Amino acid sequence: MNDAIRANRDVWDAWTGVHTASEFYDVASFRDGRRPVRLSDYERDEVGQVAGRSLLHLQCHFGLDTLSWARLGADVTGADFSEKAVDAARALAADIGVPATFVVSNLYDLPDVLEGEFDVVYTSKGVLGWLPDIAGWARVAAHFVKPGGIFYITEIHPVAQVFEDEGVAPGELRLAYPYWSHEEPITFDVHGSYADPDAIPGSGLVEHSWDHSLGEIVTALIDAGLRIDFLHEFDFCEWKLDFLVDADQRRFRLPADSRGQLPLFFSIRATKPVGAAG
Repeated sequence: MNDAIRANRDVWDAWTGVHTASEFYDVASFRDGRRPVRLSDYERDEVGQVAGRSLLHLQCHFGLDTLSWARLGADVTGADFSEKAVDAARALAADIGVPATFVVSNLYDLPDVLEGEFDVVYTSKGVLGWLPDIAGWARVAAHFVKPGGIFYITEIHPVAQVFEDEGVAPGELRLAYPYWSHEEPITFDVHGSYADPDAIPGSGLVEHSWDHSLGEIVTALIDAGLRIDFLHEFDFCEWKLDFLVDADQRRFRLPADSRGQLPLFFSIRATKPVGAAG
């Protein structure tokens, strides 16, 4: 791991304790079954039935989504580079009595740590910006898809990422960040977290992020040997950005009186052709 990814791992180690105790994640209602599945309806529809299928969740954090798929019948494995997050995921799986495997690994090193192929390789929501190499990411994802299996991602749209998202008014679109991939990361001091802005996760934490265009993401998956089944773009974001307004069900949109439209989230499902190499 390079220094920037190590620094990001330190951030996620610190954030794990914040997130497992936060109202944002509300682990208590997941644990006791009041909210047993933490997946968007469109994700479930687009991935399809998972009962009896093997599923690998890349960049799984502390496993809420992973265990949601397990509650829908999948045989799940989750992978994350934060040992503290994986420890929390294992503890949560034991608490709710759901079989699951969790492994600690930097995404790019995962083929050296984890064996096998999976019917579904899944990743979602706030993952790609932590990765410097989108082509390498796609190769790892494709490596784990069984021939005939699927890869699925839903994520913030790269177009939404180019605008300043703090300290702006709803509907105020101020260009601030790159659209295409860049070698040098964008660096921020960490104050709180997206789940709890007032939290104090630790001192001296720094996060590093990278942008990737939609074309680069799609092309990377194709170059890795996957066939794109669909690319969907949505007019909502699944978390708060200051230039959006809270619309409904924790989905944030441009104000109704905005002139024009923007894609804010997207999803891709891809298939590995039968006969393709792992």
